[in-house]
Amino acid sequence: MAKTRVPAPEKSVARVLPLLGLPHLDRLFDYRISEDQHDDVQPGVRVRVRFGGRLVDAIVIDRTSQTTHEGSLAYVDRVISPVVVYPTRTAKLIENLADRYGGVRSDLIRSAIPARHAGAEDSNLEASWESLGTVTEPDLSSWSAYLHGQSFVDAVLSGATARAAWQIAPGDDWALALASLAVKVVKDGGGALLVVPDQRDLDRLEAALRTLVSAKQITVLNSGLGPQARYRRFLSVLEGQGRLVIGTRSAAFAPVENLKLAVIVSDGDDNLVDPRAPYVHAREVLTTRSSLEGSSLIIGGHARTAETQLLVESGWMHDLVAPRETLRTRMPRIHAVGDSDVQLERDPLARSARLPGIAYKAVRAALERNQPVLIQVPRKGYVPTLACGQCKTPARCRHCNGPLGLPQGGNDRAAVPTCRWCGRPDSRFRCQTCGSPKLRAVVLGTERTAEELGRAFPSVRVITSGGNRIVDSVDNRAAIVVSTPGAEPYVFNSPGGYDGPESLGAYGALLLLDTWALMGRQDLRAMEDTLHKWASAATLVHSHIHHGEVVVVADASFSAVQSLIRWDMVGAAAKELGSRREVAFPPSVHMAAIDGATAALDSFIELAHLPSTAEILGPVDLPPGVNLPGEYDEQRFGPPQRMLIRTPLGPRSELGRALRAAQVARAARKNDLPLRIQMDPIHIG
Repeated sequence: MAKTRVPAPEKSVARVLPLLGLPHLDRLFDYRISEDQHDDVQPGVRVRVRFGGRLVDAIVIDRTSQTTHEGSLAYVDRVISPVVVYPTRTAKLIENLADRYGGVRSDLIRSAIPARHAGAEDSNLEASWESLGTVTEPDLSSWSAYLHGQSFVDAVLSGATARAAWQIAPGDDWALALASLAVKVVKDGGGALLVVPDQRDLDRLEAALRTLVSAKQITVLNSGLGPQARYRRFLSVLEGQGRLVIGTRSAAFAPVENLKLAVIVSDGDDNLVDPRAPYVHAREVLTTRSSLEGSSLIIGGHARTAETQLLVESGWMHDLVAPRETLRTRMPRIHAVGDSDVQLERDPLARSARLPGIAYKAVRAALERNQPVLIQVPRKGYVPTLACGQCKTPARCRHCNGPLGLPQGGNDRAAVPTCRWCGRPDSRFRCQTCGSPKLRAVVLGTERTAEELGRAFPSVRVITSGGNRIVDSVDNRAAIVVSTPGAEPYVFNSPGGYDGPESLGAYGALLLLDTWALMGRQDLRAMEDTLHKWASAATLVHSHIHHGEVVVVADASFSAVQSLIRWDMVGAAAKELGSRREVAFPPSVHMAAIDGATAALDSFIELAHLPSTAEILGPVDLPPGVNLPGEYDEQRFGPPQRMLIRTPLGPRSELGRALRAAQVARAARKNDLPLRIQMDPIHIG
């Protein structure tokens, strides 16, 4: 005989949010709380409820005595855990982001709250942060090298809301500077949250923190953690034990108690965008938290995005840059040289390594000083593709129009251009544009570049880093390091790795090769991204006082090259933002990219009550390389299309709310055609 359930003595109605991921069910539903659940069912706890004939997870949002539901209420089936995993500050954040991105709250909650692991709840979380280890008094003097840097630090430590766009000066130990400020904030009783794009940056930041605090005092959140470790660390943050939190993208949601400082580094990195709906950017999470929780915020990087520049120009945050005198002292000597055949002819050895004479001399001089040399190339591999040696038109196969390349191998056949699609060799190539029989490598990858440099400098070891073989560090002695952007090894003075600023070495020279492959990409952010990759590599080079030299193999007239030579990252960002304003592209406007079948786009626009200022562009074909998530039947639905909706800058959530409402109406009509909505995507096409 089933036991009769008795309602709780007071506030027996729970208003819960089922975690279903469906727009039209992204609302609260009322359930009855039984007497035995009275103490455990509190706002923010996870429960299971029966919904549509099946048990689903849900989060309690509120408790009340009244309900608007007509008829009897079903009881909450059970409490998953009495732990409040959805505190008020997280709930406000999720609500704001759902409006901003036109998303579903349960999709955001999935990123913000890890899955429960019962074993983790047995961990001892009562110990205070201070009792977990000793703290070395941090040195904050490095911030005084920046204009108003000391004033900014004082404001952060005083508890005021200070926001800065930090332009990292060349050669600065960014990880130690952030670690010192974060440790000081936590030591004074606040909470600090630092977000970086990838594991390499996370390792570097953790190593810097370990020179100041013990490993137990650092809470690291990344995708490599197992379910139990991730949930235990989440609970330690939730309970106030974990006050110094670092991590990658999803760590931006960490419910740090009394958050006083939030930091995001290299906000233009694609890794900071969640690849799942609603495609939230970690920068937006932290800027929203700064507004809601009154925390200080640092957006740092070697270059600057147009989005950060907009925040500065709007007065929401201010510049934190080094004066020109400091930059001139710390910068390596940077100069550009064209890659024409005439310049390559000047030095026979340089020609064998496809280096201009001045670049060859820079490499040789650094090696003679027993310093490593860094060479950055855009791609890994070995001659990815070929182009006409006369007009640089990509070389195509005469049979299938596929790209021609040189296959790897040790036989004579490796010298014959071969189609990468059909595999046919083409020993009698003729350019379809100008008729020239000459061929040249479009992007010589790391392996081919290393091979050529090995011939030019036969007594020097050559190291490659990129793809699946990333080298974290190299010794501070003569070597040639060929790397793809973002995989550049750090130089250490000792084999023990990072152990404070004295352990850091630097490259004697840097060569930036095949630069047009980065600058010439068909991407709105090509120049911005190129400058970031160059600056991140250049900051690893000795200053010009110590003979550090950077050679950019590109025409000096390009704006990105000039910005690097002058180290004018702020000016470059301002110019980029001005260019976006001229064409009305983000961040100078709000823009939503909607991808799907033509019929789905048409019905969605009919249902959407867009702002009166909205402008609809398209539909057009999806950009190359972009696909709809999941399985899409193109024969049934037709080629996927993209539609852009653009509105002037104004209320941040106005367009998002309109799209969210249209999603609800579309789901209510059971329109199941594939559709994807992205607010202000990084890559528009």
